Amino acid sequence: ATTCCSPSRFSRPRMQYPPDILERAKALRLVIFDVDGVLTDGRLYYTDAGEQCKAFHVHDGSAIKLLLSNGIEVAIISGRESASVARRAAELGIRHVYQGAQDKVVALADLSHVTKIAPEQMAHVGDDLPDIDLFGKVGLAIAVANGHRVAQDVANFVTNASGGQGAAADVCQLILTAQGKWPYGQPRA
Repeated sequence: ATTCCSPSRFSRPRMQYPPDILERAKALRLVIFDVDGVLTDGRLYYTDAGEQCKAFHVHDGSAIKLLLSNGIEVAIISGRESASVARRAAELGIRHVYQGAQDKVVALADLSHVTKIAPEQMAHVGDDLPDIDLFGKVGLAIAVANGHRVAQDVANFVTNASGGQGAAADVCQLILTAQGKWPYGQPRA
């Protein structure tokens, strides 16, 4: 898989995307995000009462809103169910949410049917083994920097940022840059 730049967190080089990744990103009309390990850092927190807690990064939320405002649809496909995911999706305006998806390929097929968008015009951002099946079905497969090594090897692209730490923002910048819609000049890593 291709990475966007040096993994150093101290130097901040300008992002340079490989031409083949930019070409794939130009055709995208929808981005699917996994939740645990992508929109969160992958750790699961439980209260004493057994309730699940998740932390989402504000940079990811701002970038997802920017993606939506530029006409790119966003979906969530997660193997787990959580009220906090439903709340976060509603806050961001994400209309297509599949939780408790035991078979993510079935969810992808339904999403494609509902949106009338071919999987080849979709990207999937994942971090773990259950995401690999989707990677083979979409136009651009993206793994996060702290994702499972096998998922990174199968992906077309690996983000510079880790899940829950701006990985979704990296993806949004890539897509909007490829489509000439990134409003803030050359994005930095």
